[in-house]
Amino acid sequence: MSQNPKSPEEARAFVKHVESLFTPWNVPGLLAGFTEACVVRFGDLPEIRGRAALEKLFAARSQRQQGYRLRKIFRALMGDMIANSWEGEWTDAATGRPMKGFGVEVWQMRDGKIALWEAAFNASEPGKATSIAVT
Repeated sequence: MSQNPKSPEEARAFVKHVESLFTPWNVPGLLAGFTEACVVRFGDLPEIRGRAALEKLFAARSQRQQGYRLRKIFRALMGDMIANSWEGEWTDAATGRPMKGFGVEVWQMRDGKIALWEAAFNASEPGKATSIAVT
C-alpha cells in the first residue's frame, strides 16, 4: 500500500491484514508495514526508533509468546490515524503459563505504512488480576 487508508473500509482491511501477520509471526511482513524511521511506544518499554530496533521487539515477542492468537478490531479512522483494540492469548515460553492480553493501539500512517505505533495494554494469566487491579 503506497497511500494511507482513506475510508473506514480500507482502514478495517489494513487492521485485519496486520492481524494476519501476527498469527503466525511473520516478522518480515510486519516490518514491511512500518516506515524505516518508525517510532514505537509499546506499553512500558522504552521508546523504540527504527525498523531494526522494532525487529528485535518482534523477534523477542515471537520467542516468548508461543502459540500467539490475536484478534484486532478496527475502532476509528481520523485523517492519518487508525485506532484499534485487540485481544490476544499465548503461552509464556519462560513460565509455561497461559496468558491473555487486551489493549488499544493508535497508528499514525505515512505513505501507507505505520510511522508511529502507540500501544497500551494489560496482560495476565487467565482468571488472575493484573498488577493494576483495584480491590
